[in-house]
Amino acid sequence: MIRVVLPANLRALARLPGEVHIELAGEATASAVLDALEERYPMLRGTIRDHGTRRRRPFVRFFACERDLSHDSPDASLPDAVATGAEPLLIIGALSGG
Repeated sequence: MIRVVLPANLRALARLPGEVHIELAGEATASAVLDALEERYPMLRGTIRDHGTRRRRPFVRFFACERDLSHDSPDASLPDAVATGAEPLLIIGALSGG
């Protein structure tokens, strides 16, 4: 079981009270988690990844185990602590400006 923590705006869109638990049949990758998340909550399609390219949106970041995974390959294995459910995968909306 993968634990996923979404930002408040996406939790509101999907009408989720807290973190999401995702079951994966195969390897735990960011791409597999997002596929399962978008399948279970179709209203999230296009909010985390672009519809056409399926690439992470520019102001969305992925964190796990105190590491920024945003620029890792979406097909790279997630840390073991995330794959076992000990630690959550955090999906964060980044801010910019000055």
